[in-house]
Amino acid sequence: MSDALINGLAGAGGGIIAQLITYPLQTVNTRQQTERDLKKEKRKLGTIEQMCQVVKQEGWERLYGGLTPSLVGTAASQGVYYYFYQIFRTKAEIKALERQKRGIGDGSVGMFSSLLVAALSGCVNVLLTNPIWVVVTRMQTHTKISKKDRPDRLTTTAPEETVLSVIEPPPYGTSHAVQEVYDEAGFWGFWKGVAPTLIMVSNPSIQFMLYETMLKKLKKRRSLSKQGNTGITALEIFLLGALAKLGATVVTYPLLVVKARLQAKQVTTGDKRHHYKGTLDAILKMIRYEGFNGFYKGMSTKIVQSVLAAAVLFMVKEELVKGARILLLKDGINSMKSKPP
Repeated sequence: MSDALINGLAGAGGGIIAQLITYPLQTVNTRQQTERDLKKEKRKLGTIEQMCQVVKQEGWERLYGGLTPSLVGTAASQGVYYYFYQIFRTKAEIKALERQKRGIGDGSVGMFSSLLVAALSGCVNVLLTNPIWVVVTRMQTHTKISKKDRPDRLTTTAPEETVLSVIEPPPYGTSHAVQEVYDEAGFWGFWKGVAPTLIMVSNPSIQFMLYETMLKKLKKRRSLSKQGNTGITALEIFLLGALAKLGATVVTYPLLVVKARLQAKQVTTGDKRHHYKGTLDAILKMIRYEGFNGFYKGMSTKIVQSVLAAAVLFMVKEELVKGARILLLKDGINSMKSKPP
């Protein structure tokens, strides 16, 4: 098994575990990002308040709306990303060693090369998996409708006696979301938001650049202080992953909001301020009607969710890679022992 495949499978496994742990936060954050109420006086609900509101009005299952395609998307995204990352990283390391032989550099991959490797891996990942995330966003932002919002189905009781119970619509599943996207924009509708998403490649690029830089420095310091021992613990990987993701999220969050707005169900009737024709149109309308604060809706939730998810992913992925290499090494030794002399 190649090192790239090991990293790809380990990344997929780590991503699934991280997604399962942090998914309710992701659902709430997506709703915060796509919330388009322009009334300044309305009090914004906090993360916990909004989670409780979703549970009360729509049930626990809505916090996990779109979980199945999201897990598929996460496994695909992380698997593709780490697979190509390892391939590009290996090539960058070979070139760095070749330059060292010519007396250029110290043989290690520099910061710019690390950024380029992460960016190329991210572009491949985005182009292959964007349709999955369009469907996931639709399922996360789909809400049940109350009788208050459906005058055609109200009883004849007085307004104050109107029951605000939730109408149970037909189940909104993956197939419904796929059909909805296709009906709205056809085949290319599944690549909505791909422009800001491609720009968002800078997020994992910055993240991996920070992670690799901090990891290299920690290993170097560890080798100097412990006579060549460069072993890094799972907790240290967890903390490095969290710090790297924090830095990347703060820098690139506005693009996440624009992407979520484009991928959510578009309002084609009524207030045109809520309908976006494309990336530039979304940015201009958000600046005009919501101000720059609109680009940071739900940022605190995203920081908690993404930092925790990244930390868990890095920790689990590194442990899986380490375990896989040990198993392969043992299998290789055992097979050599079993061969007749």
